[in-house]
Amino acid sequence: MPLDLSTTLVIGISATALFDLHEADRMFSEKAALDPDTAIDEYRAYMLAREDDLLSPGTGFPLIKALLRLNQHTLPGAPPIVEVVVMSRNSPETGIRVLQTIRAMDLGISRSAFTAGEPVTDYLEAFDVDLFLTTSVADAQRVIDSRTCAAAVLSPPPRNAPEPPEEQVRIAFDGDAVLFDEESELVYKKHGLAAFHQAEDNLQHVPLPEGPYAAFLKKLAKMQERLPMRVEHSPVRIAIVTARNSPAEMRVIRTMREWGVYVDQAFFLGGVGKGKVLGAFKPHIFFDDQEVHLRDAAGLVPSGRVPYLTGSLLASPAVLKEAEPLGAEPGSNAESERLGDDFGSPPE
Repeated sequence: MPLDLSTTLVIGISATALFDLHEADRMFSEKAALDPDTAIDEYRAYMLAREDDLLSPGTGFPLIKALLRLNQHTLPGAPPIVEVVVMSRNSPETGIRVLQTIRAMDLGISRSAFTAGEPVTDYLEAFDVDLFLTTSVADAQRVIDSRTCAAAVLSPPPRNAPEPPEEQVRIAFDGDAVLFDEESELVYKKHGLAAFHQAEDNLQHVPLPEGPYAAFLKKLAKMQERLPMRVEHSPVRIAIVTARNSPAEMRVIRTMREWGVYVDQAFFLGGVGKGKVLGAFKPHIFFDDQEVHLRDAAGLVPSGRVPYLTGSLLASPAVLKEAEPLGAEPGSNAESERLGDDFGSPPE
């Protein structure tokens, strides 16, 4: 019988999000700009010559390592608590370096997909992926638009990220347009802070509509039920770090209750920068939709940008000019900038 992963948290991660393949990608991009016909052959030769050279950790590495530690609590005969699938546009031959590094670091990753230049996103549903981490803007956008699972574009690794407590997994989420849909944030952007606060106060007993990360958060909570300790003592620590403040905070707390999700910590910042709070929380990963917040956070902690749906009003300059992002400093650049591809194709 096929492996039942209904209670297993499944993470799909690109090779470039798990490991630092920046040099290999730079070489390929430079060669492709000069002669696309020979670039793949030269990239293959480059990777084969270095397949015994271990790769350095990428932005997603600390999260993956911490999540896989949870499998020590898996009961005999039960499916794993966490499963990780490495997904790469490398060919199987050029992917040997990635596989060698996984084994050398004893990561406990047994599943992988190498697509030789074709989109890895076509295989997310086949692998039952709940969250896809990548460095490709195009791939993350494709996943968000398909609504297959949660997805994020990871920022480059922070240079001096604080070490999270050992034996814990610490994940921080923004609220609007990440855990929740964009409805409330659009009220703010179109009508201003006073209207937003009034609307949220009036709706405090009405759960917020689900956003792109709602299903992932619920799966995370379901996974915690398999751990042998009370949720209050779980090694998985969940935080919401949002620019909301009173009177808009009550609706968030009641929504978590309605969803059956236990959140360990919540920070309602009301315009204060998120960086210092995140530095104190020490997450393995932080998810946000706005560049203004990610610029503050990505230099301190591993971070990922959650793309808006294609056609979203939040990505429209006409809407964004009407108000600053929720929690932005007055006069800051409100327009959502797209991260460039940190790593090119096809290596990923």
